[in-house]
Amino acid sequence: MIHALEFQHPIRAAIDGIDGAGKTWLADELVEPLRALGRPVIRASIDGFHRPRSERYRRGEASPEGYYRDSFDNAALTSALLKPLGPNGDRRFRSAIFDYRSDGSVSQCVRTADRRAVLLFDGVFLLRPELEQFWDFKVFVKTSFASALERVMIRDASMFGSRDAARDRYLTRYQPGQRLYLAESMPEQSADAVIINDDLARPRLTCRRNDLP
Repeated sequence: MIHALEFQHPIRAAIDGIDGAGKTWLADELVEPLRALGRPVIRASIDGFHRPRSERYRRGEASPEGYYRDSFDNAALTSALLKPLGPNGDRRFRSAIFDYRSDGSVSQCVRTADRRAVLLFDGVFLLRPELEQFWDFKVFVKTSFASALERVMIRDASMFGSRDAARDRYLTRYQPGQRLYLAESMPEQSADAVIINDDLARPRLTCRRNDLP
C-alpha cells in the first residue's frame, strides 16, 4: 500500500501502537519489500527523540501523565525530520537527536533524502494532535493490553531487573499513560490502516483508504 503513494516529497509513514504491539517488528519487515520495489527507505524511531531524563521524569518516575506528555521532543521530531521530508521541505534531515541510554545528544550528520524515499517511523504516541498532520500514511498496530504486557515483561526484564519489575512499571506508568493517549487522540480512528496483532503468527490488516490498490 505505502509504495503506491506518490508525492513530490518522501512518504512519511507512522507505525503507531502501544508498547509491545509489534511496531518495530512491522517496520523492520517492511524495509526489504519496499527496497525491492525501488523505494529508498529511511528507518527511524521515536526512541531517537526522547527528552532528557530530568524532563521525562519531572512528574515522578511512576507518573502516567509524565510518560505521555513529557517523554518525547515532538518539536524536534517535527523540525529535524518530518518537516524537511514534507511538502516544501529541503529533504535534509536527521533521523535521531538523542540517546536515552546515555542521556545525551546524538552527533549525527545531516543527510539528504531521495524524493521517492519512504520514512518508516515506529513509536508510541505518533498520532497525537501535534504530530498527526505530518504523516502521509498512518498505521495503528492494535493489540490488547494483556497481550502487550506479556511481551514487554519478557523483552524488558533485563532492563528493569526482573519480569516482575517490568510488569510493575508497565502497570503503573506505561500502560496507564497509553490509555490516556488512546482516550485523548483516538489513533485507531485516524489511522489509514489498522493491524490486529494479538496473534503474532496471524496479524490481520484493515485498510481504511480507498485510493490505494
